[in-house]
Amino acid sequence: MPSATLAKLPVSDPRLDAIDWPRIGADLDAQGCAVFHKLLTRNECRALSALYPEDTRFRSRIVMARHGFGRGEYKYFNYPLPGPIAALRPAIYGPLSAIANRWNETMGIDVRFPSDHAAFLKRCHEAGQTRPTPLLLQYDAGDYNCLHQDLYGEHVFPLQVAILLSQPGEDFTGGEFVLTEQRPRMQSRAEVVSLQQGDAVVFAVHHRPVQGTRGSYRVNLRHGVSRVKTGRRHTLGVIFHDAK
Repeated sequence: MPSATLAKLPVSDPRLDAIDWPRIGADLDAQGCAVFHKLLTRNECRALSALYPEDTRFRSRIVMARHGFGRGEYKYFNYPLPGPIAALRPAIYGPLSAIANRWNETMGIDVRFPSDHAAFLKRCHEAGQTRPTPLLLQYDAGDYNCLHQDLYGEHVFPLQVAILLSQPGEDFTGGEFVLTEQRPRMQSRAEVVSLQQGDAVVFAVHHRPVQGTRGSYRVNLRHGVSRVKTGRRHTLGVIFHDAK
């Protein structure tokens, strides 16, 4: 799809205004993830997926099997980001920064995040983290993504977003988003998140606080994608910190 067409697909304010942030915060507190329903339209999803062959849009391509990351591949976007991503990233960051600051305070972590995404990126860039991190992932039948964390430098925003660009049952089968939580002195807990095309999941990048009987404690999280059984699956990853 031509770049000019994609540029006319910004995320409209009504969709962002309709997000139930108290529910998002409560779900993140309860299970480390939450779902934004219909964050992108079908046309926006198709337009973003269609960018994958356009190498000039991206700064690098990663074949997962070469690094032991799983099977499949992904590409990191160059700046400037496509219109919908450039609109979403700062708009969603603002409310999430309040949750991130509350979590850090609970966990006794001194780092605080500004409410403005540009101010946070300035912090990243001053530390040498200047490479954009939003990415487009492509999985074919048999592909999967091992459990991992997206940490790219000293400055890490503790929440990130994955948007499903393909339609389950129509474009692909299998390929569920999986989140695991490692709890101290307990067995790990798994969460499988069901998404439809245009839905997004926001989740903890690294760790989050959990309220126990003796106060709060910190748990470690990893995320991945189960094996795609048929078809092709595209996902947009929106990471709020830049990379070294």
